[in-house]
Amino acid sequence: MSTASDVRFWDRTSRKYAAAAIADQAGYERSLERTRALLAPDDRVLELGCGTGTTALRLAGDVQSYYATDISAEMIAIAEEKRSAGPVPSLVFRTATAETLAPEGGQFDAVLGFNYLHLVRDPPATLRRVHALLSADGLFISKTPCLGDMNPLIRLALLPAMRAIGKAPNVSVFRATELSQLISAAGFDILATEDHATKGNGARPYIVARKR
Repeated sequence: MSTASDVRFWDRTSRKYAAAAIADQAGYERSLERTRALLAPDDRVLELGCGTGTTALRLAGDVQSYYATDISAEMIAIAEEKRSAGPVPSLVFRTATAETLAPEGGQFDAVLGFNYLHLVRDPPATLRRVHALLSADGLFISKTPCLGDMNPLIRLALLPAMRAIGKAPNVSVFRATELSQLISAAGFDILATEDHATKGNGARPYIVARKR
């Protein structure tokens, strides 16, 4: 599979994704409130892997500017439909990835990546690009499924089978400890690692890291 096949997968499943309920609504709300408390009114925010824009629409009104991106043009189209129903002046949606955004002297005060890092093909390279996109002392805030800490049947049997028949995109498998090491190696100091889950085993650490 390639990046192009990932794009096709998310384009194809975008409407189904948009219609699906959030699996842990209470955990999502906790992450949302925690993130909101970390952002300042004059912040310039980038969200990577914004999907259909649910989080962006909830947070963008609290900051100076909010640039929400996703690899899938169909996801972004749905996000634009949502935005048209309730415009937020500070919010912009674009089809893009961290790798296609040109760093311009660290133009963002915060970069958000929710349910994102396990879906990129080269997490260390993506984290280095995130570092470059941030201003001095900028924050990287993420919440990432760590499949290495989940049921081994998922990563060893279910995911490979689903990918083989086009029912799943590329997924990177790592443990929470490995993810922390990757973030630190990319030039960040981890300020907090939290468990916001109210369902399941909590293998989706919410991490706040500062660029050093």
